Amino acid sequence: MGHVDDANGAPTYWGTSGKRLQNLITAVATTDFLLFGYDQGVMSGIISAPAFTSDFPEVNGDSTYEGFVVSIYAVGCFLGACFILSFGDHLGRRKSIFLGASIMIIGVIIQVCSQPTGAGGGPTAQFIIGRCITGIGNGINTSTVPTYQAECSHSHNRGKLICIEGGNVAIGTLIAYWIDYGCTYGPHAFVWRFPIAFQCVFALIVICLMTQLPESPRWLLSKDRNEEAATVLAALNGERRDDPAVQTQVAVIVDAIRASGHEGGVTSMRDLFTNGPTQHLRRLLLGASSQMMQQLSGCNAVIYYFPILFQTSIGTSHNLALLLGGVNMVVYSIFATTSWFAVERIGRRKLYLIGTVGQCLSMVLTFGALIPGTEEAAKGAAVGLFTYIAFFGATWLPLPWLYPAEINPLKTRAKANATSTVSNWLWNFFIVMITPVLLSNTGESGWGTYLFFAILNAIFFPIIYFLYPETAGRTLEEIDIIFAKGYSEKISYVKAAQELPRLTEAEVREKAREYGYSDEEATVDTLEKVEVEVSTPPSSD
Repeated sequence: MGHVDDANGAPTYWGTSGKRLQNLITAVATTDFLLFGYDQGVMSGIISAPAFTSDFPEVNGDSTYEGFVVSIYAVGCFLGACFILSFGDHLGRRKSIFLGASIMIIGVIIQVCSQPTGAGGGPTAQFIIGRCITGIGNGINTSTVPTYQAECSHSHNRGKLICIEGGNVAIGTLIAYWIDYGCTYGPHAFVWRFPIAFQCVFALIVICLMTQLPESPRWLLSKDRNEEAATVLAALNGERRDDPAVQTQVAVIVDAIRASGHEGGVTSMRDLFTNGPTQHLRRLLLGASSQMMQQLSGCNAVIYYFPILFQTSIGTSHNLALLLGGVNMVVYSIFATTSWFAVERIGRRKLYLIGTVGQCLSMVLTFGALIPGTEEAAKGAAVGLFTYIAFFGATWLPLPWLYPAEINPLKTRAKANATSTVSNWLWNFFIVMITPVLLSNTGESGWGTYLFFAILNAIFFPIIYFLYPETAGRTLEEIDIIFAKGYSEKISYVKAAQELPRLTEAEVREKAREYGYSDEEATVDTLEKVEVEVSTPPSSD
C-alpha cells in the first residue's frame, strides 16, 4: 500500500490522486462486478449445451440436478459472505479483495480440470466443488467491494460510482452470453472449458490493480491508524495531509466512530441487533431486505435460465434461444447504464419504485401471454421478458448493492453489508433451485412461475414507499444523522430524510451533538493526535 508524495505534497497511489485515484478504485470495483456478472451468466449458455450434457450426463433431462449445478455457486457465495461477516473487520477491505479474487481463480482451475470419464459422477462432483469454491471467492468480494468503494467515494458521486459498479454485472453477463454463443461453434471441449476459464482474466486484473491501491480510510481510522487514514483521505481529495478540509473530514469520521462505539474496529454480532439513535437493526434490515427483494423479483430466473425459458415456455431451438438470450443481455446492459446518470438526479427511492412497477407489469404480460398455450401468444411473453430485464437493469440491478453500503453506519457497515450479501445469495440459491421445477409444474408453458413473480413485485411497492429513506447526495455521516433525527423526534425515517437539509461537515458535527450522537472530547483528542502525526510527513515506503 505504498504511496509517493507529488510536487505539491499530496500523497499519490499508482502515481495519481484526487479524481484519477477515485477512477482507479472504480476500475477495480467495476472489474470485480464484471467478473460477478460474467460468472452469473456463464452457466446459462453452457448448462443445456450438448457438449456439456454429454460430458456431465447427470444434468441431462433432470431439472432438479440442473438447478443444483447452477445454484451451488450461490451456496459458495453465501459461504464467502459468511466469512466476511465473521472476519471482514479483522482483514480490512484490501486483503479481503485479494483473498476473494485468488479463491475464484482456484475454483476456476478445479472446474476446467474436470475430466469426463464416461462412467460415475466423479467429474460432475469435481465441477460442482470448483463452482462452489468460485462462489466463495465471489461472495467475499461482493460483500467487500461496495463497502470499499462507498468508503472511498465523495457524497456527490458515490451513488453514480457504485451504480457503475453494479451496472457492470449486466455487461459481464452480456460478455458471458456471447462468449457462450461463440463457443458453441468450437471443438467439443472448448464449448464449456473456455467460457469457464475466461473468468481468470477479470480476477487477475483485480489482483494487479489492488497491489498499489490504498486501504479504506474509514477502516484505518476505526483501527486507530490515524496517520495512514489521513494520508489516504488526502490522496482521495488531491490535497496535502495538513489541509484543513482533510483534518475536518478526519474529525467527522472519528465523530461517527466514537458515537457508534466502534473504537478498535471490531463489531460483535449482537451490535447488529441494537437500535437507539444509531438504529443498527433497522438499517441492517433495510439493506438485507433490498437484496432479498432483488432475488424474489425473478431476476435470476430470467438471467440464469433465459435460453431454457425460451425453449420450454416459447418452444424455440437451442441455438435461437442462445441468440435471443444474447440480444436480451444487450438490452439488459444498455438499460443498466441509465442508472449511472439517474441515481443521483432521481434518487434511490424513486428508482426502486419505478423498477418495481415495471417489473410487476412485465411479469403480468409474460404469464398472461403464456396462458393460451399458442406459439403466437407466446411471442407476447418474449416481449415481457425483454421489458422485465430492461426495468431490472435500470433499477433493481445496481441499487441493492449501493443501498446497504451507504445506509449502514461505520460500526456495523462491514458486517451489515456482508449480512445483506448473505441474504442475496440465500434467496439466489432458493430462486435458482426452484425455477426449473416451477417451470415444469405450474401450468402449460410454466405460466404460473411468472404469476408468482408478478405478485411478489406488487408486494414490494408499499415496503419501499413507507420504509426506505432517500440517501442521494448525503455523506455517509449525514445518513447517520437522518436516523438519529427520526429516533429523537419520533417520526418516520422517510420523513426525517425529507425534512433534513443538506449539511456541511461542520453542521453534521453540530447535529450529531444535538441528537446525542457525538463524543466531542474524544474526537478532539484524536484530531490533535492526527495533527501531530501529519506534521512530519511519513516515508513513502
